[in-house]
Amino acid sequence: MSASKDLVTVSARGGSIPIARMRSLYRVDDVGRKLDKLPDKEHEHLRSTYERMLEKGPERFQVKPSGLPAMDHLYDDLPNFSDVLDDVKRQIALCEDSRDALEITPLLLLGPPGVGKTHFARELSKLLGTGMGFISMSSLTAGWVLSGASSQWKGARPGKVFETLVDGQYANPVLVVDEIDKAGGEHAYDPLGALYSLLEHDTAGSFTDEFAEVPIDASQVIWVATANDGRSIPEPILNRMNVYEVQAPDRDAARHIAAKLYRSIRADHDWGSRFAPEPSPDVLDRMSEMAPREMRRAWMTAFGNAKLARRDRVEVADLPDTGFKKSSIGFVQ
Repeated sequence: MSASKDLVTVSARGGSIPIARMRSLYRVDDVGRKLDKLPDKEHEHLRSTYERMLEKGPERFQVKPSGLPAMDHLYDDLPNFSDVLDDVKRQIALCEDSRDALEITPLLLLGPPGVGKTHFARELSKLLGTGMGFISMSSLTAGWVLSGASSQWKGARPGKVFETLVDGQYANPVLVVDEIDKAGGEHAYDPLGALYSLLEHDTAGSFTDEFAEVPIDASQVIWVATANDGRSIPEPILNRMNVYEVQAPDRDAARHIAAKLYRSIRADHDWGSRFAPEPSPDVLDRMSEMAPREMRRAWMTAFGNAKLARRDRVEVADLPDTGFKKSSIGFVQ
């Protein structure tokens, strides 16, 4: 149902210039017919949805890097994701010097909380030069968060897939399904039911949101799911994804991440110049006991405490007591 037009270039975050085609995600005629059939003064939300689709038009950027992008910084920042990065690099290499679209097999990142799974997804979005949508399954309040709910229901609205594609700029955004293992069977409607077709390239090409009831092309979406435990994820979902078990960084890697984050925070703030260029080894030792996602908060607290003490160097006593949870993180020795 979709069509791609000539190549253009668009600026991406991070300064790279990816190659992009304009891809049509839906048929304007389909939207027009649905709009014409709506009774006057009824279904105002649905009416505004169709009008928005017509106003924005069906074409979105379908992006891929113009060559094999520099990834050394990601291997450096995310040492515990090297296997996943290797997979992404291989798939980018296949299309870098051809007219083929970028195809990334859906990724499932399994690992304990705080190891950087969601951060990895954001960095992948920046690397590829495309947008990103985020779906938190832990805060799920209705089974139709992915595929929308029928307009016949009070308070119905489109699902996240539809919104990310129609309201965004890209035909191939990174779509993160966070904590997919938390989507339990408490709802009458299976919250993961839509993924069975969305994760298959052929069927995703004519995905129909239950609210808008207009087929859209979701075949180019780059899926990244995260989970703490894969045992509760249905086998048909697992079979459609490349599954990676992401370990917590070992102590040396954790010290490296903490030190790099210290330098980054210091460089990003005017007040950073008032502090020593590098943290002390004993502070890094304590920081290495934290999960990566806790480190930024800990550094900010420590900088603040050191400033109040009128010191230009962070000490161990400046760090927050919370976060030292080595036993629950499971460091690799």
